[in-house]
Amino acid sequence: MSDPALPRRPTLDLRAFTPARVALGRSGASVPTKALLDFTLDHARARDAVHAAFDASRLAADLGALGLAVTGVRSQAVDRKDYLRRPDLGRRLDPSSAEILARVAPAPCRLALVIGDGLSAAAVHAHAAALVSRLLPRLAEGDDVAIDHAVVASGARVALGDEIGALLGARMALMLIGERPGLSAPDSLGAYLTFAPKPGRSDAERNCVSNIHHAGLSYDEAAFKIAWLVREGLARQVSGVALKDESADRAPRRIGAALPE
Repeated sequence: MSDPALPRRPTLDLRAFTPARVALGRSGASVPTKALLDFTLDHARARDAVHAAFDASRLAADLGALGLAVTGVRSQAVDRKDYLRRPDLGRRLDPSSAEILARVAPAPCRLALVIGDGLSAAAVHAHAAALVSRLLPRLAEGDDVAIDHAVVASGARVALGDEIGALLGARMALMLIGERPGLSAPDSLGAYLTFAPKPGRSDAERNCVSNIHHAGLSYDEAAFKIAWLVREGLARQVSGVALKDESADRAPRRIGAALPE
């Protein structure tokens, strides 16, 4: 028997195509109890993701297992409360971290890989190392954009990758970072690419591959898109609005498999 609280088709059919809150039904002047409880749970998960602690050592170990040398840095945000109240502090390195990068910086590189906690450390813990494992061989194909070093940044906003990339002498910076949690995806990872990174770059000068998580973009699909944007950005010496993502035109009919459970 159908639930009388739920709307009739065709509205109900929309629920098969989106995790968004559509066709919830109603109970009197409000939503059904189950819909309210589901919303409360998802809201709690999103809040927990924002405040979760970042385990930089664990991530560094995972990246080390992939053969990458890892340098840990942090922004000028001294703690999580500072990070959330002062977004500007998350966009600049603290002085000691800048000195560390200046000392360990190898010869100028084509691509600097930076992984930051962002607004969801849970996303980074769940997806960053697995995505990098798929990305490294794709970058090594053809033009050989080899990566042997990664920077793990705590208290990071997207623009922190610009300063890190500049200190490393990189032609392009790739920032993997936890995205702002939503009610349907508290652990979504984003990838931001900036050609000729330096402090002061605007969001219009970046390309973004977003929604990398279990119900979103798979690791293989994301790695394909990122590798395409890296190669085209380096070849054309642009990123952002000047670089349109045309990777779908060259993608194989089926890119990899779904994310593992």
